[in-house]
Amino acid sequence: MKRNVILLFILITLINGQLSGQNSAAQKAAEDRIIKVDYTKSAGAFNTMFKQCVGAGRANEGLRADWQQQLAMLKKDCDFKYIRMHGLLSDDMAVYYEDEKGNPQYNYQYIDALFDFIVSIKMKPFVELGFMPSALASGNQTIFWWKGNVTPPKDYKKWEDFIQNLTAHFTRRYGAEEVKTWYFEVWNEPNLSPGFWTGTQEDYFKLYEYAARGIKSVNTAYKVGGPATAGAAWVPETIEFCAKNKVPIDFISTHTYGVKSGYLDEFGTSGTILNKDESSISGDVLNSRQQIANSAKPNLELHYTEWSSSYTPADPIHDSYHSAAYILQKLKQVGNAANSISYWVFTDIFEEAGPRYTPFHGGFGLLNLQGIKKPAYFSYSFLNKLGETELQNKDTSSWVCKNSKGDVQLLFWDFTNTHPGDKVLNQTYYIQDLPSGEKGKVKVEIDGLQKGKYILEIYKVGYKVNDAFADYLAMGRPKQLTAEQVHQIKEKNSGALVASEKVVIDSKGTYSKDFKINENDVFLLNLVKQ
Repeated sequence: MKRNVILLFILITLINGQLSGQNSAAQKAAEDRIIKVDYTKSAGAFNTMFKQCVGAGRANEGLRADWQQQLAMLKKDCDFKYIRMHGLLSDDMAVYYEDEKGNPQYNYQYIDALFDFIVSIKMKPFVELGFMPSALASGNQTIFWWKGNVTPPKDYKKWEDFIQNLTAHFTRRYGAEEVKTWYFEVWNEPNLSPGFWTGTQEDYFKLYEYAARGIKSVNTAYKVGGPATAGAAWVPETIEFCAKNKVPIDFISTHTYGVKSGYLDEFGTSGTILNKDESSISGDVLNSRQQIANSAKPNLELHYTEWSSSYTPADPIHDSYHSAAYILQKLKQVGNAANSISYWVFTDIFEEAGPRYTPFHGGFGLLNLQGIKKPAYFSYSFLNKLGETELQNKDTSSWVCKNSKGDVQLLFWDFTNTHPGDKVLNQTYYIQDLPSGEKGKVKVEIDGLQKGKYILEIYKVGYKVNDAFADYLAMGRPKQLTAEQVHQIKEKNSGALVASEKVVIDSKGTYSKDFKINENDVFLLNLVKQ
């Protein structure tokens, strides 16, 4: 009897295991995604707010040949329109001094060299007005290795005259019609006191008012805004101040990052944790748009002039393949809530904490010091390959577009936040080799296509695919890369096609294909009409 009971128990266990396996398989099948679109059903013009602006560390770095070479490549691949950076008015740009009688003297030779280059590659400056020239500063407090002065001006009238003179210089050099297309942003993150600003909110508003009046005195059509705050702060307060005091303002700017706490890590020594909240980043942007809509100036433009997964220049998530899918997921969630959302920054030529000593150190850049393309780079280069018309699409982690040639582009991804939680820092987790788990299949179906021959081009980013950091890890994380090692990593991570195939569309006009997808994979399909 006892033996029969044991056998029955074993049989029940086996049956339950089988059923469990069947349920698991059924669940997996149910989780497989379907992206179904119709070529003839447009959703309108594709919103390219993601490439309106990109960040750079500081103005003086822009005088370097390698910085300029990287920016020119980025422009070609990703087509960013504007570039924003700190330190335009800092002492290493030699813009302001006073003679022995205290009379202001202006010098724009370094700014001219930088802006001439930016304009030459068909980009525009998003002019951040900061930090304070020491000859105009009221104190000695500085930030960063390159010592940007963060104190209010000793004389606000001299500050206004300086900004007026600089704006007039831009007008003479580039023409009023060009400068009308620029943006003038007053300061950077004044709510982080004493880090970026030793004054109060009231002092910042005074700084803003004098700067805005200086700019508008040259041309009332020039665009000025702020408060360029960390953590999406001071938006209602800034609008209220400007409305109440009749101070000009054309746009709101602010910042957000995807880690759980903190806003400033000057020397890259703090630990960070990627936020598990699905509305991280996008929640701030949507809230800022709502704050503007509820204000006395509901039609102001909204520019997020800094954003990234993490606010520190020593966070290995910036180098990880996880970043590619993360960027796309957040941009998709933001939708049309912002006029621009500027990734911070385009290159690891970035010296807030001083020169970096290793080729991959968690730097902010889409490119590393040697111009190696990180996985994050391909988020933007892939986006730039999408056509000008977006198709109707219910999938929340993809875009489908078409161009006037009859080609169709489908960019889709899986974003899975694999971070283990609050007890593990990004600096410990993302420095590892992190294989990606399977996420089933994505079934792609495109209806309404023209009959004929096509070429399907397939691009991809994921674990060990356009994953330069994985190759660096495999080399043993050398502190310096040889020229040959740089060449090897660049060649392997160029973003080139991973596959292509011939496709024939019959009179039914339908293309269908299944793709296996892993965690944090990114795929770009380009169906090219022959």
